[in-house]
Amino acid sequence: MIERKRYTDHINKALKRSPIVALLGPRQCGKTTLARVISNNRKATYFDLESQKDRRRIENPELLFAGLSGLIIIDEIQEMPALFQALRVIVDKPDNKCVFLILGSASPHIIKSVSQSLAGRVEFVDLSGFDIEETGTKLLNKLWIRGGFPRSFLAKNEQDSFVWREGFIRTFLERDIPQLGISIASAAIRRFWTMLAHYHGQTWNASELGRSMGLSDKTICSYLDILTETYMIRQLQPWHENLHKRQVKAPKVYFRDTGLLHNLLELPDLHALTGHPRVGASWEGFALEQVIRILQPSQAYYWATYDRAELDLFLILDGKNYGIEFKFNEAPAVTKSMYIAIKDLSLKKLLIVYPGKEIYPAGDKISACPIQNVPDMLL
Repeated sequence: MIERKRYTDHINKALKRSPIVALLGPRQCGKTTLARVISNNRKATYFDLESQKDRRRIENPELLFAGLSGLIIIDEIQEMPALFQALRVIVDKPDNKCVFLILGSASPHIIKSVSQSLAGRVEFVDLSGFDIEETGTKLLNKLWIRGGFPRSFLAKNEQDSFVWREGFIRTFLERDIPQLGISIASAAIRRFWTMLAHYHGQTWNASELGRSMGLSDKTICSYLDILTETYMIRQLQPWHENLHKRQVKAPKVYFRDTGLLHNLLELPDLHALTGHPRVGASWEGFALEQVIRILQPSQAYYWATYDRAELDLFLILDGKNYGIEFKFNEAPAVTKSMYIAIKDLSLKKLLIVYPGKEIYPAGDKISACPIQNVPDMLL
């Protein structure tokens, strides 16, 4: 089993601060396994609301929890939305002896319900699949190809991984989306998702995709929001200040898990991927997601002007501005655009993240480094 120390430490600290901790993320990303690890060496009671037996046990939550103490884990809490109000009453009681870890598949409805019902009582922890800190750098290509979903990453071979991801996509479209109360035909959103794979790493253009599918801009944007709110897509927002240059103000779109991206592009292995025209975009999205997970900035942006100056990732860390470019190249070159970004954004440092193994200076305030060395270069 791969240890997920960063998440366990975060959750354990959150449980000391807050009476309720909400662990959210897509299905099959490891929430239940992580919760069971958290429950080791402490008094804990576990409820799975997809189990009819547990649903019956929890029908009168105030009475049930009054007789319990310690950690209470409630899995798949979206199955019983009425529990949110009950939990508010329970944790506000002076004699309450329980702390709650609630697990749910990420959705806008859960976040809204928890935020409204449990305001001031809950701390959110977002869980994703494995990242490079958990798998190690030796398995970087495997993580890139298969993505971070545990069953995909840990599959016996590439074919088993590819088949699992295909099943995940089908289940997500045919079961999870309707369960969120979203009445969109699975074939329509599958087609949109597949088209979006070809736009991975590009600036969002609703009109272009809408014309391709015969749908309005509003409908296309709603589809994108659904995939974003369910942790499938990252919308990287643009950074724009009151500068003299005209700047791009539409977000960039990235698949958060490159394994799913590769299934939609029908790329089952490294050989197929490296020969595909979207290999550079795939690696850019993979590296960007890894860097954001490792650094965990409060906000992340890209920057681009209509004069074609651009920066893949712009971060503000401890009050200082940093820029990152992602290049799928063993010997990435410094560009004029990088120096423009350094000047216009007042960057302290700009990193070129590439798939090589060495760290080396590439120019004034510019260094090249592998993904795993980014924290050492910036923090």
